[in-house]
Amino acid sequence: MASRTSNLKFFSLLISSFAIVQMAMAGDPDIISDFLLPANGTVDANFFTYTGFRVLVGGDPPTAFKVLKATLAEFPALDGQSVSYAVLEFPSGTTNPPHTHPRSAELLFLIDGTLEVGFIDTKNNLFTQTLQAGDLFVFPKGLVHFQYNADAQNPALAVSAFGSANAGTVSLPNTLFTTGIDDNVLAISFKTDVATIQKLKAGLAPKP
Repeated sequence: MASRTSNLKFFSLLISSFAIVQMAMAGDPDIISDFLLPANGTVDANFFTYTGFRVLVGGDPPTAFKVLKATLAEFPALDGQSVSYAVLEFPSGTTNPPHTHPRSAELLFLIDGTLEVGFIDTKNNLFTQTLQAGDLFVFPKGLVHFQYNADAQNPALAVSAFGSANAGTVSLPNTLFTTGIDDNVLAISFKTDVATIQKLKAGLAPKP
């Protein structure tokens, strides 16, 4: 009987271990080759090199919040590698509005400046922090989060890593107010009037 109990405990531990490993590996589908070939079927070292961030070296700081990405769309060699990057540039007083990444957590490293960051879990708990240069902060996969440079004088610079080559971004302001959702639906949902909703939509509309 003792042997049977021990075997069951071992089996349970083994199954739990497999589950933990699968959770840790969750993300992009696994590939069965070293890397995925491009459409033309040939590669050299240039295929594995991305130069899109060179503009950051010696470049002028932006006047509005700016994101530079190295995802599957910009860097095809990432296909199947379950990794991508983004560089976030925050002039003083700017924000990265509330948004989600449906396919990956985000690990943010603050290189320069300060940032107010936060996310909201599925129980509507808000977790906020003031980051200093050198700090890391993780935004769990799929949860609404934001970043804000509250410093009125100094910019901030951060790098974010993702466990997917295509983490995706769903911007709450754009999703709600620029995709054609009926004004009445939004007014009822936000307990306001249609005129207010129309003002919000007008403020987010592309400038001519």
